Amino acid sequence: MAEAVVKRISYLSPSVVNRHWGGLAFFLFVIGFTAWLISAAMNWMTDANRLPLSQLVIQGELDYLTTEDVRQAILQLDHLGSFMTQDVDDIQAILESLPWVARASVRKQWPETVKVFLVEHQPAAVWNDEHLVNQQGMVFAAQAQQVADLGLAHLTGPDKNSQEVLAALREMQPRLQLAGFEIDTLALNERRSWRVWLTNGTRLELGREARMERLERFIWLYPELEQQAKAIEYVDLRYDTGAAVGWKIVPEQE
Repeated sequence: MAEAVVKRISYLSPSVVNRHWGGLAFFLFVIGFTAWLISAAMNWMTDANRLPLSQLVIQGELDYLTTEDVRQAILQLDHLGSFMTQDVDDIQAILESLPWVARASVRKQWPETVKVFLVEHQPAAVWNDEHLVNQQGMVFAAQAQQVADLGLAHLTGPDKNSQEVLAALREMQPRLQLAGFEIDTLALNERRSWRVWLTNGTRLELGREARMERLERFIWLYPELEQQAKAIEYVDLRYDTGAAVGWKIVPEQE
């Protein structure tokens, strides 16, 4: 006898169905609300009108830069973002492009402040009558007229040799000062020949080799040259011994 197959069909009650869809709807609501909340928060944080960078604090010993120089540099950014979005590296880069800035560090302080710490170049000499060279021998593009009152020596030469020329100045200047002279200009030309102008107007031709030995020779010879009671135009020391002297021509008075 064949067994009868009885199929049992279960039906959910309306209350169970309602609870199911209600839970799903609540879950979707939570997801949607969370997405909206995140979007609103992002819009709020990126809105420069809500979190503007409105305060600037400048730190460091500044002799040549002004607050206005720094402010105007920052305003040159294509778009100054909000506190949350502005990249401090962009501000640092534009500040370090200023001629007098040797180093800059930038950080933000909640809720609206940019703090800047600046280190200026310290000028050691005038370079090629236009710019300056710092204490490390690096050329920077500040204008020489800004330090005219410091009485700095003038250096000339190819930019790639700025450190070498400054080192030569620091080698020669103390020895000349000890003998009563001051360097006005020290030059290195493309042929690597050295030339010195003293503040008394005398030009020294030192050539490419043995510059300190030749400088000592000038110091030794100078008392004898001074006895001639003539103004010296130049002293050419590019010889193994001795020197050639050029005298200034004084116009005769009528």
